[in-house]
Amino acid sequence: MTRDELRVLVPALAGDLRSRVLPHLGSHAGRVHGGAAAGGDVTFAIDADAEAFLADWIADRAPGMAFYSEDAGLVEPSGSPEWVLVVDPIDGTRPAMAGFESACVSVAAAPLDGEPRMRDVEVGCVVEIKSGQRFVAVRGEGVRADVPVRPSANADLDRLFWTYGLRGRPARETMDVLGPLVDRSSVGGAAFELGSAAYDLTRVVTGQLDAYVEPGPRIVSDVPGMRELFEQVGGGAVLNNSPYDLAAGALCVSEAGAVLSDCAGESLADRPLLGSGAEYQMSVLAAANARLHELLLAEVERGMERLRARVAGA
Repeated sequence: MTRDELRVLVPALAGDLRSRVLPHLGSHAGRVHGGAAAGGDVTFAIDADAEAFLADWIADRAPGMAFYSEDAGLVEPSGSPEWVLVVDPIDGTRPAMAGFESACVSVAAAPLDGEPRMRDVEVGCVVEIKSGQRFVAVRGEGVRADVPVRPSANADLDRLFWTYGLRGRPARETMDVLGPLVDRSSVGGAAFELGSAAYDLTRVVTGQLDAYVEPGPRIVSDVPGMRELFEQVGGGAVLNNSPYDLAAGALCVSEAGAVLSDCAGESLADRPLLGSGAEYQMSVLAAANARLHELLLAEVERGMERLRARVAGA
């Protein structure tokens, strides 16, 4: 399959998944628990239906391609597939069940050559389930969207509009790191927990948000005792952003000219693309511009020091 064919296939899959999920948006029937995903998160009925549709779609429309999804993990056809689709059929399941706008389909495509990395994603598409608005990024060619692509020029933390994540994360420890930034921006700007990494990243692309800051994996790796606490909140699993949450949205951010790294300032490019356990999870700092990225990294560093000091004192 060529890159030109992927330009068609990836948005087509994202659009068809959106059409499948849309009638169930806000439905209480979709909230029934159906088990656990490969990464340990709860699988709801709405997830199970979307995952089944995904498997049938691939078998019918792209039978020679492998795919990786939140619930199924890696599924490979017979032979030697050249490409893998990294799919989150509903990124933001909880907002979807509530009928909110911040629920997306995320689809990315990369060569399946050895162990693909985040840098290998060639095409990424994020589609908002409620509105149908679409973002399509092709590596080296920019991002096209149904809305203007205009990352913010703001670098004033007192006027920061930004988002973070709390699903499955211990709230007190997360706020040890982010709380002062929440307070600082709460009057002149705003802080949101929107429930979808793909949605968060594309809001940086549109300029509706200045930044997305999610330090969970760094908290787990850098502070003693945090993995056990995350597992306690996550029902036995560490629930941070996995590659399938980020693959398409990260490409959109980079191709829009915004700045993306983990919460230590390291590139995500060399991180594995396929995987969902704690060892594959990534912290994220997406900022609309380089100056804001620099300021937010410093805020995260101060927050990590606060958390370490509190844990050491306890």
